[in-house]
Amino acid sequence: MDTARSPWQPPLIWRAAQLLARVAVALLARLEVTGSVPAQLRRGPLILAANHISPFDPVVMAAACRAAGVAPRIMATGGLFRAPVVGAAMRRAGHIRVERGSSAVHQALDDAAAAVAGGSVILVYPEGRIGLDPGMWPERGKTGTARLALACGAPVIPVAQWGAHEVLPYRAPKGLLRGIVRSVLRRPVIRVHFGRPVELTDLAHGVPGAARRATDRIIDALTDELVPLRPDEPDRPRYVDPGRPADTSRSHRRRPPA
Repeated sequence: MDTARSPWQPPLIWRAAQLLARVAVALLARLEVTGSVPAQLRRGPLILAANHISPFDPVVMAAACRAAGVAPRIMATGGLFRAPVVGAAMRRAGHIRVERGSSAVHQALDDAAAAVAGGSVILVYPEGRIGLDPGMWPERGKTGTARLALACGAPVIPVAQWGAHEVLPYRAPKGLLRGIVRSVLRRPVIRVHFGRPVELTDLAHGVPGAARRATDRIIDALTDELVPLRPDEPDRPRYVDPGRPADTSRSHRRRPPA
């Protein structure tokens, strides 16, 4: 198949899910989307790298991506694919299964590489988990996103988001109903910003240390794009989820510009 002429097309079920996500977010919060995805990249190949702050993130990102005119295939935890209804929908929508903590995790990178080569837009969370930094700044990233980008030569756009942590608690479904009621009454603002592509052209796939340097640049870019979204919360978040643990073992130290 000539992938340049036959790029991956988002199935109807995924386009419908994005619309439903937009409705769901509108019921619970106020969504503000800034920045953009260049028109020539909206059909891929492209990697969107987002910070991970809440179980509500996938819904927020689906809605924000719809506003930006993209329908990405999401690299999501294997648990979602094992759910009776959600799993079937995820598979039909073309999303990519990631079995974290197992040898099968490498299969996810192979599947993502094939998807990018086929002209897809891929959405990844380079931190590899919901971040547990006490200040809720992006954690030190896993190298999978960088290795994917370097191997495929696809551009990486950082997507910073803030506010989803005020909708659903970290331990959802525990406290789910309370979180929803609180959100309906208070309608927190959720901000999503699509930044500029990360400069990775000077790094080569397979060169020792290149994946780590690329990963740090992606996390640095996410941090930079997140700063304007939380101007009155520079150190710690105003809203603190009491069920969210704190872990500083993966805190990211931003490298100063060269």
